[in-house]
Amino acid sequence: MALSLPPFVRSLSSRLLLLTMVFVLLAEVFIYVPSAARFRLEWLNGRLAAGHLAALSVRAAPEGMVTRELEAELLRHVGAYAVDARVTDMRVLMLMAPDTPAPAERYDLAGASPWVLIRDALLLLPRQENRVIGVAGPSPKDAGVRVMLLIDEAPLRAALLDYSGRIVLLSIVISVITAGLVYLALLVMTVRPMRRLVEAMMAFKRDPESTGPALTLATDRDDEVGIAQRELIALQAAVRQALRQRQRLAALGTAVAKINHDIRGVLASATLLSERLLSSPDPDVQRTSGRILEALERAALLCGQTLDYSRDGLLPLRKAPVDLHALIDAVGESLRPGAGLVWDNAVPAGTTLLADREQLFRVLANLGRNAVEAGAARITLSARSSPGRLELLVSDDGPGLAPRARENLFVPFAASTRANGSGLGLPIAQEILRAHGGDLRLLDSSGSGTVFALGFPAQGMRK
Repeated sequence: MALSLPPFVRSLSSRLLLLTMVFVLLAEVFIYVPSAARFRLEWLNGRLAAGHLAALSVRAAPEGMVTRELEAELLRHVGAYAVDARVTDMRVLMLMAPDTPAPAERYDLAGASPWVLIRDALLLLPRQENRVIGVAGPSPKDAGVRVMLLIDEAPLRAALLDYSGRIVLLSIVISVITAGLVYLALLVMTVRPMRRLVEAMMAFKRDPESTGPALTLATDRDDEVGIAQRELIALQAAVRQALRQRQRLAALGTAVAKINHDIRGVLASATLLSERLLSSPDPDVQRTSGRILEALERAALLCGQTLDYSRDGLLPLRKAPVDLHALIDAVGESLRPGAGLVWDNAVPAGTTLLADREQLFRVLANLGRNAVEAGAARITLSARSSPGRLELLVSDDGPGLAPRARENLFVPFAASTRANGSGLGLPIAQEILRAHGGDLRLLDSSGSGTVFALGFPAQGMRK
C-alpha cells in the first residue's frame, strides 16, 4: 500500500497551529485572573473616590448642611445608598438615602490580600442576583480618610463582564496572530524540512537506487534538522551500497550453489574411484588412496559449508526439549574419543534446554573438531546459569588461537588459519546460536587453552 503525506487537517502543521493557539489562550487565562481582580479593585476605588468627593461637597455647603435634593443628587452621582467618611475613627461627613437597605456582604479593601481579591472577582462573575454590598477602604484622594459605601453589586458585575469580554476578544486576536507567526516560523524552520525528509524517505522506499530525493536535502544548517538531513543522506548512501553489495553476493551465491552442485558430483565420482583403489593389494596404493579419500571428504565438507552459508538464512529451527548431557555424550562419540581425545562431560545429567537438537549438535561438533585439529587432547564441557540465562562452556587444553584468528573469529572465510579451513564453521555456529536467541563468545584463548561460551535464554530450561 502506497503511503502519502496526510492532509492539512491531520498534518503536523495544523497541530502546531492549534496547540499554539491553545497555549496562548491558556497564558491569557493566567493573565486575566489577576487582571480581573485588579479591575474590580480599581472600580471600587473609583467609587470610594467619588464618595469622598461627595463628602467634601457636603463640607463645602453652608454650615455643613445640604438639602434632601442635593443629598439625593450626590448619592446618585456616587451610585451609592450611603456614604460615610471618617478621619481616625471620627465621623466627618455622612450621606444616606431614605430606606437604606442592609448590606448582604461587606468588603474591606484595605486588608484584602491578592488571593482574596482574586477569589472575590471570580465569585462575582457567575452571580446572577443583584446584592447590596458594603465597601470600605482608604480614599484614593486622601489615604488618611476612610470611606464606607453601600452600593449595588450589579453595576460592578456588568462592568467586570464587559471588561472580560474585551479581554477574551483581545486574547483571541493575540492568540491567532501569535499562532500565525509561530506557525510561519515553524513552517520555515521545521515543518517544511521535515516534510522533505518524509518525502525523501518515501521516495527512497519506492526506489532505493535513485539518488535524486536525497540530494535535495543537502543543507548547511548546524541544528538538529540539518544533522538529521545529513544523517539521512549518509544512511541512504550506506543502504544503497549495502544493497549493491547484497545483489552482487546474491549473484555470487547463486553461482556458488550451481558450482557446488557440479563439484559435489565430481567429488562423489572421485570418492567411488578412490574407494575401489583401497582394495588394491599394493600398500602404497592403499595409503595413497586413504589420503585421497581424506582430501575428498574435506573438499566435500568445504563445499557443504559454503553452500549452507550461501543460503538466505539458516534452516527453520525445530525446537524441542533437548537433554544436554546426552547430546554432549553423542557429540563426543562422533569425535572418536578413543583416538587419544578426552571428552569430559561435566554438564549435570537431566539438564534440559528447548532447542533444535541437530543444529546444536552441529555447533558442538564444530567446536570440538576445531579444538582437536588445533592440537587439544582434552575438551571439557560445563554449564553455569544466571537469572534468565544458561551458558554452556567449551574448554580445551590446546595451544590457543592465533592473533589473526581472534581478530576475525566470526568473519566468514577469514576466521580459519589452517590451509584447508573454510572459515565458515564459527560464523555458522554463531548464526545458529543467535537463531536460538543466544550468542557465541570467546571467553579466553592463551597458551593453556581456549574457552568458548554458548549463551542461551533460560526460558524452557529445567535442571
